[in-house]
Amino acid sequence: MAMKGTRLDPFSFPRTNYGARKTQRSLQNFDIGGERERMPEPIIRAFGVLKKCAAKLNMEYGLDQTIGKAIMQAAQEVAEGKLNQHFPLVVWQTGSGTQSNMNANEVIANRAAEILGHKRGEKFVHPNDHVNRSQSSNDTFPTVMHIAAAMEVNSRLVPNLKTLHSSLQSKTDEFKDIVKIGRTHTQDATPLTLGQEFSGYTTQVKYGIERVLCTLPRLYQLAQGGYGCWDCFDVKIAAAVADETNLPFVTAENKFEALAAHDAFVETSGALNTVAASLMKIGNDIRLLGSGPRCGLGELILPENEPGSSIMPGKVNPTQCEALTMVCAQVMGNHPLIASALLHSLRLLGDASSSFEKNCVRGIEANRERISKLLHESLMLVTSLNPKIGYDNAAAVAKKAHKEGSTLKESALKLGVLTSEEFDNLVVPEKMIGPSD
Repeated sequence: MAMKGTRLDPFSFPRTNYGARKTQRSLQNFDIGGERERMPEPIIRAFGVLKKCAAKLNMEYGLDQTIGKAIMQAAQEVAEGKLNQHFPLVVWQTGSGTQSNMNANEVIANRAAEILGHKRGEKFVHPNDHVNRSQSSNDTFPTVMHIAAAMEVNSRLVPNLKTLHSSLQSKTDEFKDIVKIGRTHTQDATPLTLGQEFSGYTTQVKYGIERVLCTLPRLYQLAQGGYGCWDCFDVKIAAAVADETNLPFVTAENKFEALAAHDAFVETSGALNTVAASLMKIGNDIRLLGSGPRCGLGELILPENEPGSSIMPGKVNPTQCEALTMVCAQVMGNHPLIASALLHSLRLLGDASSSFEKNCVRGIEANRERISKLLHESLMLVTSLNPKIGYDNAAAVAKKAHKEGSTLKESALKLGVLTSEEFDNLVVPEKMIGPSD
């Protein structure tokens, strides 16, 4: 790959690289964005999977066995990420992905030729005639998009979300008996348990996993076989990819839809957008509940992973929560861009969920003393007086207590609306966390 600023002869072929004429031409024509904008690695690996499967099938229909096996070996190296450095192209190219398809064809052709004892660039293994046989960029690129996304969902995002869900469920169980004050609009409200609060987060992640999984049937439909191939190639190539990846890929129900639209990616991106909204809420809630340690809510004790300030000694910030919310904002911004942005979102959400679970959720502790103090100081326990003395009298009790800095009980007794025994029988926070008998 040439250094920035140099000109490439589109017909030159550097011996240090498996990419050839069309790859070099694309580098020259689409010098946009640089290294940061390179085609995502999951798509490159997916090309390896697809080209390997195509070669295997093409050998059944006349492709030379020796060449076919060499192509399969070279494609396997691509699928394993061993040849990533030979895929320098950026995402800013033709929408059909023709340049990246040819990049894959040339890399695999030259590596296969090398495996067979020939020199790179001789075209002993031809990128078009052999590697790209029975394929077109118009069906190949949509196919690798789907393979890449489905593999990322299954190997990275869903496993990490499941781990986060399990950790949140553990906290839900651990905190089930800790009664605390609730809040609406950040203002004091009726009590609930800390476990109930965490159960909301747990269910959000559970539903997020289900939403993502519901998109997979459309991602599993492959466009391959929509152009210039022999009969039944579409069904067989989907079955071969399924065997190679252990995922239930099938040929697309309608090739016109699969080639002309990418609604499956928009659908998946929408599910990720929802997951991002859920994780944004969870991260912000936990950050707020852990604020302090003395001048905030301080109900949660978050893991102390690193110093939080270069000037204030001992300060610890909720960095995992903040990293998670930043990732969520990026994922929301990625919606519904495809295909690079969707793969970016899959990677970010998967990694951020794992980091948040490992470095934050797993180590969260309840500050029981602080929770109890805030609970019993809350004026909103007055809600339990409504059935006995009515809303207006209960409001008067709360307002008097707030104005005078007294307790609810002291205020109620001064107003003469309840006896001490009646107040104690009515105001029991533990009885306010669910429906009463």
